[in-house]
Amino acid sequence: MEKFLGYRCSICEQEYSPEGLLYTCPKDGGNLDVVLDLTNIRAEYKPENVINTDENSLWRYLPLLPVRDPGFLNTPIHAAGWTPVYEPIRLDEKLGLRQFYVKDESRNPTASFKDRASAIVVARAREINADVIVTASTGNAGAALAGMAAAVGQKAVIFAPRSAPPAKIAQLLIFGAQVLLVDGTYDDAFDLSIQAAQEFGWYCRNTGYNPFTAEGKKTAAFEIWEWGTYKGEGQFNSMKNLSIFVSVGDGNIISGIHKGFKDLQILGWLGGMPRIFGVQAEGSAAIANAFYADTENITPVSANTLADSISVDLPRDGIRGLHAVTQTDGAYITVSDADILKAIASLGNVGIFAEPAGAASYAGLVKALAENKIEQDDPVLVLNTGSGLKDITAAMQATPEAPVIEPSLEAVKRVIK
Repeated sequence: MEKFLGYRCSICEQEYSPEGLLYTCPKDGGNLDVVLDLTNIRAEYKPENVINTDENSLWRYLPLLPVRDPGFLNTPIHAAGWTPVYEPIRLDEKLGLRQFYVKDESRNPTASFKDRASAIVVARAREINADVIVTASTGNAGAALAGMAAAVGQKAVIFAPRSAPPAKIAQLLIFGAQVLLVDGTYDDAFDLSIQAAQEFGWYCRNTGYNPFTAEGKKTAAFEIWEWGTYKGEGQFNSMKNLSIFVSVGDGNIISGIHKGFKDLQILGWLGGMPRIFGVQAEGSAAIANAFYADTENITPVSANTLADSISVDLPRDGIRGLHAVTQTDGAYITVSDADILKAIASLGNVGIFAEPAGAASYAGLVKALAENKIEQDDPVLVLNTGSGLKDITAAMQATPEAPVIEPSLEAVKRVIK
């Protein structure tokens, strides 16, 4: 059965065949949704047997993905996804929530959510015989692409702003990608990468541009659905009481998660849509601004936040990122850099080390509770999108410095808590 039927524009709903290389809608530049043959998938599979329980990765949902299994067992490309969900009881008590969970994407092979997208994009690149894959990134998407490409011997070129955290650039270089540091913003790197892809015939992985990125990111929704079933939120049915908090930059993670739940709903396997909350840094809040203004006209900002992974002037998947919230009865929330640093420390105190973008979602939950946007009886899941090791500079701002003492027991007694 051929699952991949083509593309549909998220703005004008024009449909396109799967033939050829297509990134955005030729009519209006809108982001494209991958269209799967969900009718035949539903006829062929039951929800309990669509899941390959022997596969502890996103490939356990292969019937719901628009690519073939790329093989390469026991490599990073076959290890993305299936990340753990924790229940940090001490934060439950602090927040007054009865059911609070954190899904920790730092456990992915290159330590961020972006591995999901890159695994699918690399699989697609193999299917279309692409020689080179290129992307723009502040670090995580590039690292994910570089790691997955290295695993299969694929050449990767990464454009990154020179201001990207050194730890993230180190990953790119260690994985053997060709790294070009752009003396400009992420948006400058994004535009340049597309020009290079067009000039040299490279396959472009860019977030919010390549339709297959959202197909990788939707697998987190499948995992939440499966986990929710196991936790008793509903027997492959209702998760309507669950609220999910997601940090947002380009809008592609939140739109991908929304796409996953929509696929499940069309299949008839999801009785109720979870509420999705998008969290943006105050200094990079273009989508949140549109939400507050009740418009789909997303105006660029001059992004300025320590959360580099969500620092974006013009969100490239902004409209779908907006729909993820408006179509699920969610909301957008903005948080300050100070809020994000507090969130890093709070998550760290229960054993979860989040980078600023990952901690932003928890900061958004704290603010949502203060503003009565959710009830304390509601089950809540927060997504940590990346490891704190990605940005040590920010982590050190979130905690007091360690004291330096002379090597004596008396010195220990003076400072010990």
